[in-house]
Amino acid sequence: MAGPNYGALGATFKSVRALQAVCLIAIIGMTANFISMMVSSSQTPPTVLVGTLSITCIAVIYCVITVILFVDNILPFLIGGAVDGLLLIAVVVVAVTVGKPLSYLNCQAIGSGDEAGNAYYFTMSLGSSLNQVGGQIDYNSWIGTTKATCFEMKSIWGLSIALCILFAFSTICSICLWRRKPAVTPKDIEG
Repeated sequence: MAGPNYGALGATFKSVRALQAVCLIAIIGMTANFISMMVSSSQTPPTVLVGTLSITCIAVIYCVITVILFVDNILPFLIGGAVDGLLLIAVVVVAVTVGKPLSYLNCQAIGSGDEAGNAYYFTMSLGSSLNQVGGQIDYNSWIGTTKATCFEMKSIWGLSIALCILFAFSTICSICLWRRKPAVTPKDIEG
């Protein structure tokens, strides 16, 4: 991937974008798997998971578009920095919302190893974590149903925290690149 030569700052920007894409795609895969299992069991997934999936999908699209614009040297760095800042806020909300109940949970203390990988046990545990009112799965109860669920949700939480750092870094890089990029002066056609 060639692109413009912005030195170490440009290389850092591309590296941060690549790491963001890896984290986002991992989160999308794990979250989509959970939602798929819930929907196939005719249950309504928690809004925490739906929100996480929505934000990460939007962020992946944004990352791909900004890398393409960066390589073509037409990325507006100031606008990119502002959007990175907005995505930073969104990812902080995801990390806090996903992690608040997880921080109190000890995954090692949940169930035995046999139950952790059993799809039948997972599906049965969904039924036990439902609210009585409309089939909505209670996130706080659901995360403690199996050891595998707990560890996967903690990995989503950890990747969300990593994304907070990466989006903060890409915001700073974008602003620095905006300050560094020479302003294009209009050509004087009369003189």
